[in-house]
Amino acid sequence: MRFVWAVVAFILAAVLIGAGVAQRTVFMGPSEVQMELPTGESKPYVLISSDVLRAHPGQQTLMVRGEGDLFVAYGRTADMKAWLSDAEYESITLNKKGEPRAKAVDAEVESTSETGRNPAGSDLWLDSFSDKDALIADLQLPEGMSVLVSRDGVEDAPSDILVTWPLKTTTPWAGPLIVLGGLMLLIGLVLYVLGIRHQRRGRGPRRKGPGPLPPTEPIDLAVDAVPERESIATGPVQTEDGSREAEGDSADDGRAPRTAQPLLRRLAVAIPAIGLTAVLATGCTADSWPQFDASSSPTPTPTVVAPDNQKPPAVTEAQASRILKDIAKTVTEADEARDVELATTRLDGAVLQARATDYALGAKNAKLGIPAPLPADKVEVVLPQAADAWPRTVLMLTKANDEKVPPVIFTMTQADPWSNYRIGTMSDMQASAQLPKLAPAWLGTTLVPPDSTFLMMPPNEVAAAFSSVVDEGAKSPHLGEFDEASQKQAEAIVASRAALVKGIADKGAAKTTKVAFDMTPSTFAPVSLATLDSGAIVSVSVVDTQTVTPTTPDAVIKFDGNPEAEALTGAKEAKKGVRTTYGMQLFFAVPAQGASAQIQLLAFHQNILKVEIIK
Repeated sequence: MRFVWAVVAFILAAVLIGAGVAQRTVFMGPSEVQMELPTGESKPYVLISSDVLRAHPGQQTLMVRGEGDLFVAYGRTADMKAWLSDAEYESITLNKKGEPRAKAVDAEVESTSETGRNPAGSDLWLDSFSDKDALIADLQLPEGMSVLVSRDGVEDAPSDILVTWPLKTTTPWAGPLIVLGGLMLLIGLVLYVLGIRHQRRGRGPRRKGPGPLPPTEPIDLAVDAVPERESIATGPVQTEDGSREAEGDSADDGRAPRTAQPLLRRLAVAIPAIGLTAVLATGCTADSWPQFDASSSPTPTPTVVAPDNQKPPAVTEAQASRILKDIAKTVTEADEARDVELATTRLDGAVLQARATDYALGAKNAKLGIPAPLPADKVEVVLPQAADAWPRTVLMLTKANDEKVPPVIFTMTQADPWSNYRIGTMSDMQASAQLPKLAPAWLGTTLVPPDSTFLMMPPNEVAAAFSSVVDEGAKSPHLGEFDEASQKQAEAIVASRAALVKGIADKGAAKTTKVAFDMTPSTFAPVSLATLDSGAIVSVSVVDTQTVTPTTPDAVIKFDGNPEAEALTGAKEAKKGVRTTYGMQLFFAVPAQGASAQIQLLAFHQNILKVEIIK
C-alpha cells in the first residue's frame, strides 16, 4: 500500500511543480504595453504631452528611431511650450478614446532665429539625451511634464516614436505550487523508502550459515555420485535449525543485499529531483508569491509647506548642478583664451565687467588679470526663484575640493526661454558668515522688489548706505544698521585708501598731489531673494573711484609701481591726473522690517575695472 501512496505523491508533485512552472512560462502574460505615436506633418519638433506619457502607470520607456542625430529632452510642459512659442511643431496628445493623435501647432510669436533653433544645450530642460540612429530613454515623468523630440531644429524630427510601459504580471501562486510540489515529492520518496524497508522485513530474518556436517558414512560405489553432486550444488541446504538456504547465499560474503541496490539507484534519481525543486523555488521572484498588505509607516510632516498657489521653482537641484558645470566649463575656456565674447554667453553685469578688465590686463601682462575662480566641485545651496515667467533668478553657494579656495556665492539669471543662465554677481563668502534660513530647492522662493518696504532697508538703498559707511565712517547715519563684519570691511577699504595717500607722501609728492575717493552704487540693479524669516539675501555692487591729480602745472602723476595703470592706459605718466575705478560685489542678509538684527555682510569681492588718464 505504501508503494501506491508513493506513486500518488509523485503524480501530485509532478502536477504541482508543472503548474507552478507553467505560471511563469506558458501562462505568463506580456511584460509591457506599447503605444506607437503618430506624426502628421513634417516639423522640426515633436512635443509629447503629459497625458500620453501617463496613459499607463509605471516607468515610461521612449524609443526613437531615425537616421542621423537624435535629440530628446523633457521639462515642464509650460516651459516646453514657451520655448516652442516661436516655432512650428507637432503636438501629440490623447483623444477622448485614449488614443494618441498628432496636431500641427503654428508659431505664436515671431522667431528671432532665421535657421531654426537647436534644442541641445538649453538650460530649460530638466534633462536631455542624444544619440545616433536610435535612442532609448527611461523616464518616470509626473503630471505636468512633456517630452521634446527633435534633431537640430532645422531638419524634420524623426517620425518613428514608440512609448512602452511595464505590465505588472504577477504569478502569486507559482512559488507556493512549486514548494508544495517539492513537499509532495519528498513525501513520495519517504513512502517509497518505507515500502522497500517493509518488503525486506517481510522476508524474515537473515539466514545463518550451514551448521556442523553430519557424520560420514561409507560410500557405496554402486550409487551414482554425479546427480548427488548436482543436488548439492543446486538444491537447498538443510541448516541446523531446519531452515533452507541456497548454497553461497551467506550474509558474510562481504556484499550488499540485492534489495538495496535498486533503492540506491532510485535515490540517485530522487535527490537531484529534490535539488531541482529547491532551485525552482529559490529562483522565484517576489511576484511569484502572494503579497500581503503591510501597515504603512508614518511619514514625517514637512517643516516647510508649500502654499496652494505656489509656482514651480526655476530649476531643480540636479538641473542647477548641470548648469553650473556647463557655466564653469565655458568660463574656464573663456579665461584661458581671454575671450570676452565667449564669456558673455555665461557671464553678465558686474561679473562680466570685471572679467573683461582681467582679460585686458592679461593680454598686456600675463602676471596680471588672473580671474577669480568659479568652484563647481560641491553645491552647498540652491535657492531658485519660484516663477513661471521670465526673467528667472537662482542663487547658489558652491565650494571647490581645494580648501584654500573660498566658497563662492552667486546669482544667475535666465532672461527668456531661449537664453541660458548667466552669472551677474559673484563674491567670496566671509569665513564667519552664516546664511539665514532658506527655503528648500524643491519649494523655491520669491524675488523681492528693489523698493520693497517689508525689509529693514529696501534693496535699492543698500549699496548707497554701505557706500556712506565707507566714505563717512562714524558720521554715516547708516553705521549702526550694519553688523561688525560690514564695518570691518568698510574699515579695510578706508585703510587701503590711506595706504595710497601714504605712498604718495613717502615719495615726497604730498604737497603737489591731490587724492580724492568716492564710492557710489553701480548701474546694475540689486538682486534680492526672500528668506524664511521674512528677510532677504541682497546682492549689490558698488564702484569705488580714486582720483589723483597734480596741484601744480609742473607736476605729473607717474605710474611707477602700478603695472595695472600702465597696462590699461599704455602710458607711464599723466599730466592732468589719473582716475582708477574699482568694482565691489557684496551680498548682504537684510532682516525684515522691525527686526532687531543688523544687516549682515555675507560675501565680498573686489576687482579693478578701469584706469583713465584725465585730459
